[in-house]
Amino acid sequence: QVRLVESGGGSVQAGGSLRLSCAASGLNFKIHPMKWYRQVPGLAREFVARIDSGGVTTYGDSAKDRFTISRNNARNTVYLQLASLKGEDTGRYFCNAQRQGIDFWGQGTQVTVFS
Repeated sequence: QVRLVESGGGSVQAGGSLRLSCAASGLNFKIHPMKWYRQVPGLAREFVARIDSGGVTTYGDSAKDRFTISRNNARNTVYLQLASLKGEDTGRYFCNAQRQGIDFWGQGTQVTVFS
């Protein structure tokens, strides 16, 4: 069974930084692209970043130049470094993996940015 567990969220002042982690189990982690999404209540989940098995990264418009996705295959973990945080970055951040066409999600970790 695929399990994704996010951590690292919290409350941070605008301009600050956080590092989110997502620990994966139940899949051959190193071959799978991994993604981060953000959700604000009442809105659809928004794509934030993706990293493929070779380390190639893709970012959503809101994440470009401020967020960095990375992975450690030895630890089955994907990270999202958040920097220069703004109020609009507030939301619940979810890790995503796909296996055999099925989406798997963690429970998310809350990021709140205050001014």
